[in-house]
Amino acid sequence: MRRTRRIFCTVLLFVTSFGMLLRAQAPAGPNRPAGVPDEYVITPFGYFHPSCVLHVAEGETVLADGRVLQHADGTFENIPACQYPHYAASGEILNAGAAKIESPTINGWVEYASATISTSFGEIAANTVVPSAPTTIAGQILYFFPGLEDLHDVVSILQPVLQYGYNGRFGGNDWVIASWNCCPSGTADYSTPVSVNPGDVIEGTVKSTCSAGTESCSKWNITTTDQYTGKSTTLSNSPSEGQTFNWAFGGVLEAYNITQCSDYPAFSDNSPGSVSFEDIFVYNYDFGLISNPGWSVSYPVGSQTPQCGYSVLTATEAVSLFYKP
Repeated sequence: MRRTRRIFCTVLLFVTSFGMLLRAQAPAGPNRPAGVPDEYVITPFGYFHPSCVLHVAEGETVLADGRVLQHADGTFENIPACQYPHYAASGEILNAGAAKIESPTINGWVEYASATISTSFGEIAANTVVPSAPTTIAGQILYFFPGLEDLHDVVSILQPVLQYGYNGRFGGNDWVIASWNCCPSGTADYSTPVSVNPGDVIEGTVKSTCSAGTESCSKWNITTTDQYTGKSTTLSNSPSEGQTFNWAFGGVLEAYNITQCSDYPAFSDNSPGSVSFEDIFVYNYDFGLISNPGWSVSYPVGSQTPQCGYSVLTATEAVSLFYKP
């Protein structure tokens, strides 16, 4: 059931302030799950109302409570708390342990490799190569990323993202990079998207801003860099919301509006397609390198169709995400 807009004035002010930036995110589209309102947009965290997606420009910082935006010139702006529910990829209002709804269209996390630690991580860094575009263009959205999360208190996830699909800033189907944090005060924060090309090497890092030995740092820097062009995009001093990041993702494939296997990045007839994260370096909160993270593999896609031969291969410093017809 859609929520009524009983806070019209507040939402109008927010959209007036950030409207041009919010429309850069992909609309939910006709293949969205039942129950997701048509005005919602797709993010790496599911479906959000546009007023709950905040672009954080270069030099800007979201302060620790997630309610104030500090501009590059030192001025401050209040961020209205999100007044709308957001939805998991399944279409359910997001709650811990909510059951996924099987769907003929894939929406959400497909496959990933992750590792946990008894204390906390201080940094993760990984490289990936931008793949070719899909052979079919059907409104699909693809996200590939490493990241950090709190296994015992899942409030937000910090992630440097490689994205394919609709992006109003660049006018259509292309590859872009951006850094994300979901969800301080219910908003999904992202840095300025940067266009990238197939074959470019992308480095993503998530790093604590605190000194070595701080187990639960309050602010983190998320940076996504195109090593070929030197262009980067950073979400600086992003709040942890009091979490302790003890869950690391070496590589994740998240996808929306997938109706056929050719909606994924192109692959040849004789071999599967894949996106690999290499040179994955994971550090503990003392910034000591963890020599063997012990990656485990998961397939949230389950029995959803299309089934595209999903598989994940791991090594100490690599995670490869496979898909094929």
